[in-house]
Amino acid sequence: QVQLAESGGGLVQAGGSLRLSCAASGRTFSGYAMGWFRQAPGKGREFVASIDRSGGSTGYADAVEGRFTISRDNAKNTVYLQMNSLKVEDTAVYYCAAVFGIGWFRGSDTYQYWGQGTPVTVSP
Repeated sequence: QVQLAESGGGLVQAGGSLRLSCAASGRTFSGYAMGWFRQAPGKGREFVASIDRSGGSTGYADAVEGRFTISRDNAKNTVYLQMNSLKVEDTAVYYCAAVFGIGWFRGSDTYQYWGQGTPVTVSP
């Protein structure tokens, strides 16, 4: 089992920045690829970013490419999502997720473990 706990969400004005963190506990963190997803009110959960278990390979949704950066610190069992140039349409609950394996993954069905989410609200 892997337990995930997100933090760092909040209210920010458009154009601002936030950094989300996801702390993992349980099994060996460095064996897991990690992902960030989000769910806006009234919409389905969508892929944001993913990183492989070493941190050497990443993938992003088109909507956040160039604005968001995913990273990880395996010594701290933590994955981060740095969000810059935030837009109103980035408002959502952000979830981190983990899957044991090689590479990074876009599909939500692939992930085995999920956090409870942290809300991000971007005001105009």
